[in-house]
Amino acid sequence: MAEAHQAVGFQFTVTPDGIDLHLSREVLKHIYLSGVTSWIKRAIRFKNGILTGVYPASPSSWLIAVIAIMSTMYARIDPSLGMIDTIKRTLPVSDYMTVQTQTVLSAILFATGLWLSLILMLRYILKALLSYHAWIFESHGKMSFCTKLWLSLVKMFSGRRPLLYSFQASLPRLPVPSVDDTITRYLESVRPLLDDEQYNQMEVVANDFKRDEAPKLQKYLILKSWWATNYVSDWWEEYIYLRGRSPIMVNSNFYAMDLLYVIPTHRQAARAGNVVHAMLQYRRKLERGEHAPLRALGVVPMCSYQMERMFNTTRIPGIETDFVQHLSDRKHLVVYHKGRFFKVWLYYGGRHLWPSELETQFQRILDDTTEPQPGELKLAALTAGNRVPWARSRLKYFSQGVNKASLEAIETSAFFLTLDDEAHGYDPDKLRSLDLYAKSLLHGKCYDRWFDKSFTLIAYKNGKLGVNAEHSWADAPIVGHMWEYVLATDCFHLGYTEEGHCKGDINKGLPPTAKLQWDIPLECQEVIEDSYMVAKEIADDVDFHGCLFDEFGKGLIKKSRTSPDAFIQLALQLAQFRDKGEFCLTYEASMTRMFREGRTETVRSCTIESTAFVRAIMTNPPSGELDLFRKAADKHQNMYRLAMTGSGIDRHLFCLYIMSKYLNIDSPFLKQVLSEPWRLSTSQTPQQQLNMVDINKFPRYVGAGGGFGPVADDGYGVSYIIVGENLITFHISSKFSSPETDSYRFGQNIRQAMLDIRALFDQNDKKEM
Repeated sequence: MAEAHQAVGFQFTVTPDGIDLHLSREVLKHIYLSGVTSWIKRAIRFKNGILTGVYPASPSSWLIAVIAIMSTMYARIDPSLGMIDTIKRTLPVSDYMTVQTQTVLSAILFATGLWLSLILMLRYILKALLSYHAWIFESHGKMSFCTKLWLSLVKMFSGRRPLLYSFQASLPRLPVPSVDDTITRYLESVRPLLDDEQYNQMEVVANDFKRDEAPKLQKYLILKSWWATNYVSDWWEEYIYLRGRSPIMVNSNFYAMDLLYVIPTHRQAARAGNVVHAMLQYRRKLERGEHAPLRALGVVPMCSYQMERMFNTTRIPGIETDFVQHLSDRKHLVVYHKGRFFKVWLYYGGRHLWPSELETQFQRILDDTTEPQPGELKLAALTAGNRVPWARSRLKYFSQGVNKASLEAIETSAFFLTLDDEAHGYDPDKLRSLDLYAKSLLHGKCYDRWFDKSFTLIAYKNGKLGVNAEHSWADAPIVGHMWEYVLATDCFHLGYTEEGHCKGDINKGLPPTAKLQWDIPLECQEVIEDSYMVAKEIADDVDFHGCLFDEFGKGLIKKSRTSPDAFIQLALQLAQFRDKGEFCLTYEASMTRMFREGRTETVRSCTIESTAFVRAIMTNPPSGELDLFRKAADKHQNMYRLAMTGSGIDRHLFCLYIMSKYLNIDSPFLKQVLSEPWRLSTSQTPQQQLNMVDINKFPRYVGAGGGFGPVADDGYGVSYIIVGENLITFHISSKFSSPETDSYRFGQNIRQAMLDIRALFDQNDKKEM
């Protein structure tokens, strides 16, 4: 076998004359280069650890501090106020430690201590400055003198050329809101959804909680916030994601689409080769901390900790809870194609494979005509079904032999790649093309994505791409950051030949891909089939609609002096009312990454102001709706800002609920709050995080965003991305099994709501003229 031949590094035979040793120089060369690469990575990590550890100072500043102290010593000035002499007296005297050596060493130790103290002081000053959030509540373009002064100070204390993780130690902790503020905001958020009697009952229950259970729970939560880096994130990951026992496919995982209008090449292997190479470039920069930290206003740093687990990460199933396994220096990926799993090495001669070499490897897999082994075809359905059967099967059938080795190859891979045998993408001539594309990315055939991997890259046979991402390790903007880099690198830096192949020479000496081996018994095959049927029922129930709204975009909305996000959220409230004839509890995801290890917070978009606006525009004839719209938009924007600055409602109540469970305190209020269904769940996908592509210059090279499955059985999931100045893409999901929902109908309602709101401004402009 070719694999066996490549694996042989040396051979020896015993002859009458002794041992005859045969060394493979080529293999030994690669072993040597692999070792050199590993040591280089360790050296870079060590260097970055030092640079990050002393930030916002630099290692060279230590030398300056030492020289400064030594200079004052020679000038017979003691800046240490006697501390250098105290250090000197504690040092032993010996033949090797002369008085002069003692003096120099004492000065160096004092300078080092002074330098470290200054670093800590700078960090605390920067942390105090970053705790100022008044700037976010100021009107756009109207910056106060206080904020301008604050910005100057932040720039002054932020250092130069920060690495990705340089600001982590300087970010403030997420504050715990007061119980009074949270209860007040909660009651305000449910007022438009309850009649007077229901609201009065809720008010009584909330006040009882505030008086009886809340004080004790709040004290313990504040204690946790002092001890933990972030009082929410660890519990959020564990209880919202990892302890869930239902399928993560559709219910938790999300997807990201390729460029909307452009397919750089229709050669499947070539597109996969370029993109995998771009991902390896991104990973190398990630490991070296070379990505610039994201900053609001170009100054205020965002937390980067979620990016650490982007690659080499897998969600491992457990009976009661899963856990996230993150490794380092994974040098292979696993590829799925037509029911077979292949292991592909990503390094050759101590370097990443070039795009052309990866294309060669992927083409070999596409040309392979071997049949799947028994049970192999739908094996990945285990990751799509319920978690407990998967956990038990993993322990019983995949803990030894070839099954263990093959599963380990998947779980320890850099990421997972599916070479799909279908063609997908947006086709303006096919009405439901975007819908089918989204459903394929979200769940595929239920057995052709490894849903436990941090992400699965999907390459379709027509050259289109997409990503399916597991949610526990990070949120969508983190995956979006990587995806934006990859697509820009693919199209504008790597490129393709005229024939559509990857650029570069073909290395015919590459080792062949290794097909993973399985020995799956009939009992396990039955479990796989059961998981597949569970997953298929979920997938078949997903009603998806992709809506491209190109009547207007961010440009026109900003001219109306309104936040684009608030504009869209109010349009969603109008669409929801038209669709169902009633309002519902609405979830919008906001980020809290201005705090260390921050993830998300909920903005409750259905407000007293938004419902008043919707009712006004629905009356015949409408009256005063533009003023009501502005009030509702301002209210939404203020709520979003509160959520971003740690004064949201739901994460605080969630943590109080978890604390009540630990303390065995029964709280009817918290039970009711956490059982309320989110019948409209929304999220905005960030755009242009890296600004690698000028979409005004290249308008066809825009992404289509991504989406997620419905959160409630009788509700909608809506993800939207504001693409440039003239396009907004909506990804709408619901369930066919609900007679109350229809994703296509809701998309049409959104479109009409957007046009109706614009018409308000058009009418107002005509009146002013």
